[in-house]
Amino acid sequence: MQMTRREVVGRYKGSVLGLAWSFFNPLFMLVVYTFVFSVVFKSRWGVSQDEGKTQFAIILFVGMIVHGLLAEVLNRAPTLIISNVNYVKKVVFPIEVLPVVTMGAALFHSMVSLVVLLSAFALFNGYLNWTIVFVPVILFPFVIFTLALAWILASLGVFLRDVGQAISIVTMVMLFLSPVFYPMSSVPESLRPWIMANPLTFIIGQTREVVIWGHMPDWLGLGVYMLGAVAVASAGYAWFQKTRKGFADVL
Repeated sequence: MQMTRREVVGRYKGSVLGLAWSFFNPLFMLVVYTFVFSVVFKSRWGVSQDEGKTQFAIILFVGMIVHGLLAEVLNRAPTLIISNVNYVKKVVFPIEVLPVVTMGAALFHSMVSLVVLLSAFALFNGYLNWTIVFVPVILFPFVIFTLALAWILASLGVFLRDVGQAISIVTMVMLFLSPVFYPMSSVPESLRPWIMANPLTFIIGQTREVVIWGHMPDWLGLGVYMLGAVAVASAGYAWFQKTRKGFADVL
């Protein structure tokens, strides 16, 4: 918790607005993406005939929050060990917690973005769906899965420095190959299995169900996702612990 707090505060240390940037950053990106896709490209979700730009923006923002959580953790993961050499060489320290610290910081920013989302939804609609209480339940298996990938990437980043360059491309590809900017109905039938294979797709869809439309989560789907996430996390943690023995030699 102390390291997570330092990670969050240290990012904005010395800036005039401080932690307020954690609020303005997602808000600014929301405005830009909304302008490009709803005004320039005139994209629509097709949920209603009188769909406005605000509704488009709110639905879009849900996808941005989920992807932002994944991207922030994975983009940082390959350099976590490299940028904390002292923890590896000179201090008896459980370095497996470094990805957890990054996840904690990413969750903080996601929670700020979620507050922005819910505030906007309440402002434009005059109510909040009670099903928003299920958001943590939906995000929990996603957090476990993302943490599993972070352990793997943190280890690979020590031995293969190209991983840090490649992962930013991968996260960007995952952004556009998930229903962040478009509904699944607009994807050709032949390509939908590929979009559904993206681990972001199911979580984005479920988050929209409980936040935007007030529906109950897909409990069976979440259960399957959780089992898969735990399996990947177990393998990722085991891989990290097995390869950490060589960190000091490489660094």
